[in-house]
Amino acid sequence: MKRTTEGKTTIEVLLDQMQRTGLVPVFNHSDGEVAKNVLDASYKGGVRVFEFTNRGENALEVFGLLAEHAKRYDDLSLGIGTIFNAKDAEKFLEKGAKFVVSPALIPEIAHFADQNSVFWVPGCGTVTEIHQARQLGAALIKIFPGNVLGPGFVKSVKAVFPHVPVMPTGGVKPTQENLEAWFNAGVHCVGMGSQLFNKESLDRKDFGAIASSVSEALDRIKKIRG
Repeated sequence: MKRTTEGKTTIEVLLDQMQRTGLVPVFNHSDGEVAKNVLDASYKGGVRVFEFTNRGENALEVFGLLAEHAKRYDDLSLGIGTIFNAKDAEKFLEKGAKFVVSPALIPEIAHFADQNSVFWVPGCGTVTEIHQARQLGAALIKIFPGNVLGPGFVKSVKAVFPHVPVMPTGGVKPTQENLEAWFNAGVHCVGMGSQLFNKESLDRKDFGAIASSVSEALDRIKKIRG
């Protein structure tokens, strides 16, 4: 596996990036220009890891445009989410994805990731799945759906797997109360989508408001962590 000049693997670098900001935006849009503007706004707000999701017929095309656009940011890692098979993972990696996220624990993707030194994040909803994911080589576990499982689930999981980094996604809110609950439970970072990207701001193409929303969420996380 490749290592940086500091001796870290690419997976370790991604884990560090995710922990440093504590937030991974999760976004999808059929319009490439909107997607690029949201990426810019997120970066301006302080984000350094961004997940685009594989939803919609033109997701691969839009992701390709986004990956090309993201090259202007040397310290930004762009990944792809909602991946269910190795074939799709390979397609998006060829377009420039730096990591792959799945809604479920899928051994086919785990084996593909292991063979190709890819940072793969599986979605897990039970202790058994988390254990299996670790056995299959996952360096980070996506707790999904977060709004159903809740911070209590994470706290219990961390009691059994204290050294396993976890990232809840689904229903995570950028409010002080919600973020406190997750980070106090011991999450590595949180994934956040519709709660972060206000629909009205998107409809108005008010990307300045989106940058502010991201910045405010990151500030709350920083304060919660002390």
